[in-house]
Amino acid sequence: MNQYIGSSFDEFLDEEGLLTETSAEALKRVIVWQIKNYLEDHQITKQTFAKRMKTSRSQLDRLLDPTQTNISLKALISTAKAMGKHVEVRFTD
Repeated sequence: MNQYIGSSFDEFLDEEGLLTETSAEALKRVIVWQIKNYLEDHQITKQTFAKRMKTSRSQLDRLLDPTQTNISLKALISTAKAMGKHVEVRFTD
């Protein structure tokens, strides 16, 4: 083993107690990026998209806030449905 190579970045974050929150925010950023790309590609306003989701514009704004990592499965499914898509969740190594 190379003496100059330390632990992985995930191990470092875990040791610092930051892995869960950092991973959640990274995942949320990907979700937000996908939604924003969809809105832009299809020239859909947030107001129109919120109506498609049967929610308020302020709820959609919270969904699009990458720092708000508490997102329900119902919200994900509603978002996917409004986009004409499905949600796929899986655990990987």
